[in-house]
Amino acid sequence: MIDLRSDTVTRPTPAMREAMAQAVVGDDVYGDDPTVRRLEARTAELLGKEDAVYMPTGSMTNQVAIRAHTEPGDRVIMDIASHVVRSEGGAPAALSGATVQPLLGDRGIFTAAQLRDALGVTHPGSPTTLTPPATLLTVENTHNGGGGSIWPLELLDEVVVIAREAGLSCHLDGARVWNASSATGIPPARYARDFDSVSVCFSKALGAPVGSALAGSSAFVTRARRFKQLFGGGFRQAGIIAAGALHALENHRGDLAHDHEKAGHLADVLVSIPGVELVRKHVETNILRFNVPGTAARFVDACLARGVAMLVSGARAVRAVAHRDVSMDDVRSAGEVIREVLATRDSGARSAAVSVMTC
Repeated sequence: MIDLRSDTVTRPTPAMREAMAQAVVGDDVYGDDPTVRRLEARTAELLGKEDAVYMPTGSMTNQVAIRAHTEPGDRVIMDIASHVVRSEGGAPAALSGATVQPLLGDRGIFTAAQLRDALGVTHPGSPTTLTPPATLLTVENTHNGGGGSIWPLELLDEVVVIAREAGLSCHLDGARVWNASSATGIPPARYARDFDSVSVCFSKALGAPVGSALAGSSAFVTRARRFKQLFGGGFRQAGIIAAGALHALENHRGDLAHDHEKAGHLADVLVSIPGVELVRKHVETNILRFNVPGTAARFVDACLARGVAMLVSGARAVRAVAHRDVSMDDVRSAGEVIREVLATRDSGARSAAVSVMTC
């Protein structure tokens, strides 16, 4: 099976398993796990923040951030296709009582003007208590729903300036900020610089089995630890899994460029197939989102039957993700399977048309 569903499907390497087996552990709820503390300190250092807290998932880090930055009824502004909106089960409403105000970005990237419009205008003659108060801006970089799109640094800076002028806190969902940094050469700390909190993932592109971290000021992380526990995220001897995340953080970031190469090769194949809709320059990192003729479900099922797994993400939309557990040869084979499946479909459609005409 060539599994292109996500970069979360990777398995620990032998070196990672050894690091996990040898991990020194303690009770993390009491702050006694030295491996967890090392992971948190190293993550904070890479992001240019004072502290970080290790959690089971990226959804939890995002939701803890939202809860720590807001009060029930507050308005949180983010892209309409962001992970928080699409893939976290309605958690802002359920866990924080927050109202999400979505912006229609271009592949997940919105403008300072859009943010300014969303914030609206105030006037002395208008009641101030009718609209939910906007208190938090959330930005996702790279943007999963946008096909691994990277925020241009200038635009990122512009939207943060507008948010600051309006008194908003700022959270960066940087689950795959490692990919953005690899593709652009911009350090993760620069992307994170102007944000109050940053969520990063170890179990996606970096290939660890479990975990994400939320970084920020010491005061913010202390508050975040409260909500981590409240949401059921308290660990015990978590150093076993933290060791895998730490190994990935120190050893796998340099491999991300290879994942981008693999995604680029598959993109080259896809744009050469008639009927497939994909803008080649939009494939910036390891995620491809493309449209196929007919239904995505039928296409994905046909590919799966031939040994290639991808995800349906719309009526005609498909997602494929390159990662460290697929080789370039795997990607070449996947491209041939995709070409064959679509050629078979076209042949079947032509045959059906001929049959209708002869009848």
